[in-house]
Amino acid sequence: MGEHQQVWNLCLATIQAEVNPQSYSTWFKPIRPVRLKESVLTIQVPNKFFYEWLEQHYVDLLKKVIRKELGDKAKLEYQILMQTADEPQQKQKNGVHEETKQNEQNEIRNPFVIPGIRKMKVETQLNKNCTFDNYIEGDCNRLARSAGLAIAERSGTTSFNPLVIYGSAGLGKTHLAQAIGNTIVQNHPEKSVLYISIEKFSNQMVQAIKNNTINDFVSFYQLLDVLIVDDIHFLAERTKTQEIFFHIFNQLHQNRKQLIITSDRAPKDLNGMDDRLISRFKWGLTADLQIPDLETRMAILEAKMEKEGIILPPNIVEFISYHIKDNIRELEGVLISLIAQSSLNRKEVDLTLAKEVIQKFVTQLNSGVSIESIQELVAKTFDIPVDQLNGKSRKRGVVIARQLSMYLAKNYTNKSLKVIGDYFGGKDHSTVIYSCKAIQDMLDTDPKFRTKVNEIEREVKISLNATG
Repeated sequence: MGEHQQVWNLCLATIQAEVNPQSYSTWFKPIRPVRLKESVLTIQVPNKFFYEWLEQHYVDLLKKVIRKELGDKAKLEYQILMQTADEPQQKQKNGVHEETKQNEQNEIRNPFVIPGIRKMKVETQLNKNCTFDNYIEGDCNRLARSAGLAIAERSGTTSFNPLVIYGSAGLGKTHLAQAIGNTIVQNHPEKSVLYISIEKFSNQMVQAIKNNTINDFVSFYQLLDVLIVDDIHFLAERTKTQEIFFHIFNQLHQNRKQLIITSDRAPKDLNGMDDRLISRFKWGLTADLQIPDLETRMAILEAKMEKEGIILPPNIVEFISYHIKDNIRELEGVLISLIAQSSLNRKEVDLTLAKEVIQKFVTQLNSGVSIESIQELVAKTFDIPVDQLNGKSRKRGVVIARQLSMYLAKNYTNKSLKVIGDYFGGKDHSTVIYSCKAIQDMLDTDPKFRTKVNEIEREVKISLNATG
C-alpha cells in the first residue's frame, strides 16, 4: 500500500466518524488517492459536480483531516475524471486548492437545487407516507408486492433488476415503488436512493444540455445505488432523453445498482421507445397491478379509515367499494368527500348521502338487480360463458351455475317463475322450482358451496342498496 493510500485511509477514518453513513458512502467512498508529493495529496473524484459538492459542503472537514495527517502546510489537489455519455474516455483536470483560501465557484450543478437557495442537499424525493404497512396486499398485487419486499431487503442482489411495475392509473404503482425506496433507506441508510418522475428527469436533462453540463448530469445519476423512475411511458418519442437514460441504465445495471420503473403498460406495449431500452426493461421482473377485488377494496378503505380515525357502517363501506372499482385514489376521494359532506351539511352518513357523493365519481350507479346481471355474476364466479346458462349443457358445473342463477333470480327479482324460465332457454316454471330446491339442499349440506353463494348474494344485496 502506497503512502498516499495510507494517508487517505487515515483521513477516511476521521471523516467516517463525523458524517452520516449515506453521506460517507455517496461523497467519500468513491474518492481515490492518486499520489502524495511533499505535503500535497492528490485525490481523484468522478466529475466536476462531485468536486464542487465537496468544496461547497465539506471543505472545512477536508481541511481538518488533511492537516491532521500532513501538518499545517498540507494542500489538496483534485483530479477530475471526465466521462462522456456516449463512450468512456478519461481526461484529467488538475486544480490545486490551498485550504487557507476557498476557490470561487460557479453554481453547483445539482439537478435538485432550488433556485435562489445556496445551501443544497440531495434528498431521496420519496414520500415517507408510502410504506408497505399501508399498502394492502391482495391477489391483484401479490407478485409485485412480494418482489418489492425482496428488493427492499436485498437491494442489488436479487434477479428482479430492473423491477418494472405496470398497471392503469390509480392502482398503486407509485405507492409501491416509493415503499420499496423508503424501506431501503430505512434498512440501508448508507445507500443513495432517488425517486423521480420521467417528466422531471427530462426537464433536468434539457437544462443540463442548455448549460453544457450533461456529463455532470449523467455522472450524478450513475452514482446512485437505487434509482426509481415513475411513468416511464412518457419517455416515448423523446429520442435524446432515451439515449441518455439508456447510458445511465447500463451503468447502474452493470454495477449491480437497483432500478425500479413504473409504467401504465407492459414493456412490449411501449410504443415510440428504443428497442434497446425495451429489451433492457425485460431483463428483470415485469409485474402488473390489476384491479383489486371487492374484498381488497374494502380492506384498503378500512385501512384509510383507521388511519384517519373515521368510522363508517359496514354497509356503507361495502357500498362504496362495490361502485368504485378501477381507481384506488377515487376510492379514497369518495371517503374524503363523504366525510366532508357529512360535516359541512351536518348530515348523517347513510346510503342516501353515499349515493350523492359516488354519483360525482361514476357515470351512473348500478340500476338494480336484473336477471342478466345475476347471470353475469354467476357465470364469472363459475368461470363459464354466460350463454351456457341458457343452453342445454348437462355438465355438473354448468347445471349448478344455471340452478343457482334461477335461485337468485327468484329471491332477488320480482320476476315470475315463467319469466325466469324464459331467461334460461325457455324452461318451464316447474324446472325453476326444482332448481331452487336443489340449490337450497346444497346450501344446507355443503359449507363451501354456502360460502360461495354468500359471496354472490352479498354483491347482489349491494346492488339492491344502490336503488333502495
